[in-house]
Amino acid sequence: MVAVLPLVLLAGGGIGVWRWRAAHGKPPVEFDTAAVDRGRIVARVTATGTLSALVTVQVGTQVSGTVQKLFADFNSPVKKGQLIAKIDPRLFQAALEQAQANYQQAVGTLAKSEAQERDAGRQFDRQKNLLDRKLIAQADYDTAQANLEVARGQTAAARGGVAQAKASLSQARVNLNMTSIVSPTDGTVISRNVDVGQTVAASLSAPTLFVIARDLRGMQVDTSVAESDVGKLSAGMPASFTVDAFPGERFRGKVRQIRNSPQTVQNVVTYDAVIDVDNSDLKLRPGMTANVTFVSAEKDDVLRVPNAAMRFKPAPEIFAALGMPAPPTPERRPRGAGGPMLTAIHGGAAPGGGGPAGRRPRPAGGDGKADAPNDRRIVWVLRGGRPELVPIRIGLSDGSTTEVVEGDVHDGDALIVDASTTESAGAPPKGPGGRIRRLF
Repeated sequence: MVAVLPLVLLAGGGIGVWRWRAAHGKPPVEFDTAAVDRGRIVARVTATGTLSALVTVQVGTQVSGTVQKLFADFNSPVKKGQLIAKIDPRLFQAALEQAQANYQQAVGTLAKSEAQERDAGRQFDRQKNLLDRKLIAQADYDTAQANLEVARGQTAAARGGVAQAKASLSQARVNLNMTSIVSPTDGTVISRNVDVGQTVAASLSAPTLFVIARDLRGMQVDTSVAESDVGKLSAGMPASFTVDAFPGERFRGKVRQIRNSPQTVQNVVTYDAVIDVDNSDLKLRPGMTANVTFVSAEKDDVLRVPNAAMRFKPAPEIFAALGMPAPPTPERRPRGAGGPMLTAIHGGAAPGGGGPAGRRPRPAGGDGKADAPNDRRIVWVLRGGRPELVPIRIGLSDGSTTEVVEGDVHDGDALIVDASTTESAGAPPKGPGGRIRRLF
C-alpha cells in the first residue's frame, strides 16, 4: 500500500495538470478579426501630372545671324512689344541700302523709258501727218509706229522693275526689323535658350530663343489617368493635389476637360485630364510634378467592412482543428452570363448556424445592379467562436473599406481577416489560414 500511494498521487497530479491545461491552454484556432462599422466612404482616383502655364509662347527668329544683345533673362517679366533680344543688323542694313539703290535705279530706268516713249509718240505723229499728205513712204510710217510700240513696252517693263525693286526694298526693311526680337504677349520668361554671340540659323526652321508664359497666376495640371479610371471622371469635378515643394499643403482645382486623345506607353493607355488651378500666390511653378486625387463618389453613414475580410479564405485545417466539416465552394457563374457571381451555397446549412443552403441574396429593386458579376463577395463572421460564411453585395469602396449594400452583417460584427491553428508540441509551425509555414 505504501508503494501504491505515490503512484496514485502522481496519476492524480497528471490528471489535474491535464485538466488545467485544457481549461487554460490556447484555443485550437486563433482568429484575427476586424469590426464592421458605420461611417463615411470616399471613392478616389489618383494620378500624377505636370504643372504648366495656361498659355506658353515660344519666341523664335525668322532671320539668321549672331545674337548681339539680350534684354530679358530667366523669370523676367515682359510686356507685349517689348524688345527682348537683338540680332546683329549690319548685314541686313547693308541689304536694305542695296535694295534702296536698286529701287532708285529702277525709278531712273522708268523715267528714261517714259521719255523715250514720249519721243517715239511725237515721231509717230509727224510720220502720220507726212503720210496723210503723201510726202513719205508707207515703210517710214510703219517704222515710226513700231518704235512707239517698243517704247511703250519698255516703259511697262520699267514700271515692273520699279515694283520689283520696291518689293525687295520692303523685304529688306522687314528683315532688318526682324533683327529686333520683341515679346508677343505679356508674361514671364521661363526659358532662355541663347546667349550673346551665339549664331542662330533660321534657314530650315525658326530656332526658339525664349519661352514665355502668359500669366502664371493661372495654371493647369495635365494628368495621366488610367483607362480603367477615366470613366469615373467628368468635366467640372473637383480635384486636389500635392507637390514635393510643399508636402504639407494641398492645392485645389477643377477638371476643365478630359481629352479623347489616348497616350500609350508600354501598352498602358492613359488619358489627359486637364485641371485648372488658381496660383494667385505664385507658389506653383511650371514643370512641378503633381500627385492628384479626384473624388469620384462619396457616401455618409454606410455599413463598412474591411477589404482584408473579403480576401480571407480559411484553409481546411482551420475547420479540422475546430471539428467542423469544410464548407463547399460557392457556385459562381462566368462573367457575362447575366447572373450574379455568387449564386448558391450547397451542402446544407452554412457553418455556425447561417441561413439555409441555396438561398440567393435578394436583388435590389430590379435595377440590374444586383446581377453585376463584380458586386458579390463572401466574408466570414466569427460568431460563438466559430466562423460563419456570409454572402454580401458590395457598393462603394475607398481601397481599404467597402460599403455593404446587402448581407447578413451588422454594425459591430467581428469579421475574420486571418486565422492560424495553434502550434502543438513537435508539430511544424503553421502560418496564417492554417497553412504550414516552411522552415527553410
